[in-house]
Amino acid sequence: QVQLVESGGGLVQPGGSLRLSCAVSGDSSSLYPMAWHRQRPGAQRELVATITGGGSRKVVNSVKGRFSVSGENAGNVIYLQMNDLKPEDTAVYYCKSIQLDIWGQGTQVTVSS
Repeated sequence: QVQLVESGGGLVQPGGSLRLSCAVSGDSSSLYPMAWHRQRPGAQRELVATITGGGSRKVVNSVKGRFSVSGENAGNVIYLQMNDLKPEDTAVYYCKSIQLDIWGQGTQVTVSS
């Protein structure tokens, strides 16, 4: 059974950086495209970034220039690099296999001084 496990969240000051990881256990060949979502307090879950098996990457406008998504060639890990973090980036971040419609458990990111 394929599972997604996020890690790398934590508490960071405004302007700081974090790199989230999403590790895939099981067969990763059919997982792509994949995505990062986040759920801010009191808000609905929202898309942050996507990556395809061919390496096409997109981030939403609200984080463009600060966040980037990448993956290892083997496809077993995808990353979300987050720079210049702002308090409004505080959220639980989830990775998702769009192809299989499965989610990880999420990792908390808190941006606060």
